[in-house]
Amino acid sequence: MITYGLFLYIALTAVVVFLAFGIGTSPAGDFRLQTPYTSRLTARNRILALAIFILLSAVSVCRIAVGNDYWVYRDNFNLIAQDRHVSYEIGFRYIVRFLQWFLDYDNYLPIFAFFSLVTVFLMVKSIYDQSEWFVFSLFIFMTAGYYFGSLNNVRYYLALSAAMYSVKYVLKKDYIKFFAIIAAAALCHKSVLIVIPLYLLATVNWNRIGHLIIGIFCATLLFMPGLYRRIIFVFYPFYEGSMFDTGQTSITNIAKAAAVFIFALIYREKVEEDPKLKFGFYCNLWALLLYVFCSFMPEISRIGFYLNVTNIFFIPSLIRKIEDKKIRTVWTVLICGAFIAFFVLFLKSAYNTDIRILPYYNWIFQ
Repeated sequence: MITYGLFLYIALTAVVVFLAFGIGTSPAGDFRLQTPYTSRLTARNRILALAIFILLSAVSVCRIAVGNDYWVYRDNFNLIAQDRHVSYEIGFRYIVRFLQWFLDYDNYLPIFAFFSLVTVFLMVKSIYDQSEWFVFSLFIFMTAGYYFGSLNNVRYYLALSAAMYSVKYVLKKDYIKFFAIIAAAALCHKSVLIVIPLYLLATVNWNRIGHLIIGIFCATLLFMPGLYRRIIFVFYPFYEGSMFDTGQTSITNIAKAAAVFIFALIYREKVEEDPKLKFGFYCNLWALLLYVFCSFMPEISRIGFYLNVTNIFFIPSLIRKIEDKKIRTVWTVLICGAFIAFFVLFLKSAYNTDIRILPYYNWIFQ
C-alpha cells in the first residue's frame, strides 16, 4: 500500500529528476558556462538547480519525528542548553548552542531546519559543480538513498555532504581548502577524517607494486582484525561492544561496489585516461575492500559511504566516455534499472527501526 510518505518520496524523486532534465549544456557539453555575466542558459540552469534545492530542503526542513534518532537529537539539544555532557563533537555543540541563543527552550525545529539547509545545499552544490551529467548524477543521488538518508543521522550526513563538496578540491590539488573543509566537518562528526588518507590515496597512480601493497594490506585486515580494532577503539571507545559492533557488513553494499568495479574494469582504458575517473574508481575500490575485509569495524557502512558517494560523479562521467551511442544507451538503461530496483528495496526498508524515515510527518500539516 502506498502511504502518504511513500508517495511523497517517490513524487519528490520524480519531480527533481524531471527538473534536472531541463538543465542544458553549452556547445562544449558543460552546463556551467564560464562567462563573466549570466547568459540565458546559465540563468535557466541556476534557476532549476535552485528549484531542486528548495524542493529537497522543504521536505527535509519540514520533517518532524522522522529518523530513528530524531528524538535523541531533540533530547540532546536540551542537554546542550543545560550545559550538560553529550557525546557530540565540539563544533556541533557550539553551533547548537549559538542557535539556542535566539530560540526559546526546547525550540528544536529551527535547529533541525538549519542543519537540513546546510546539508542539502552542500549536496546539490557538489553535484552542480562536479557532475558532467547533472540529471544522471541527481538520479543516482536520489535513488541510491543519499538524500533520504540525510533525513536521519544529522551529524553524519552533514559531514558526508562536506566530504562530497571537498572532492573538487582534491582533484584540483587545492589541499589547503580540502583540509579546511574536512577539518570543519570533523568538528561535527570526526569520522569524516578518514577521507583525508583515502581520498589522497585515490589520487595516486598505482602500479603493480602498489597493487601488491594493497593486497598485502588487505591480508593484514583479514588476519589481524584485533590489532585494527584496538586502534579504532582508541578514538571511538564507546563503539566497543555497542549495538553497532556487530561484526556484520551489508551484502547489498558489497554487490553495489562490486558491480561498479566490474563496470569500470570493462572500460579500464578510459578510466586510466582521466584523473577524475581514476579517483572515482579507486574510491569505489576502497569501499569494496572495506566492505569485504573490514566487517570487524563498527559502522563500516558509514565509512564506505564517504567513498562510494563519489559514484554519483563517476558513473555518469564514465558512461559519457563511451563512444558507441547504442552501447552507451544500453548501459544507461541497465544502470538506471539497477538503481530503481535498489530504490524500491530502500523504500521497503524505510520503516525499519534502524532507519525509520517512514512514516513521514511534517510540522505544517500534522
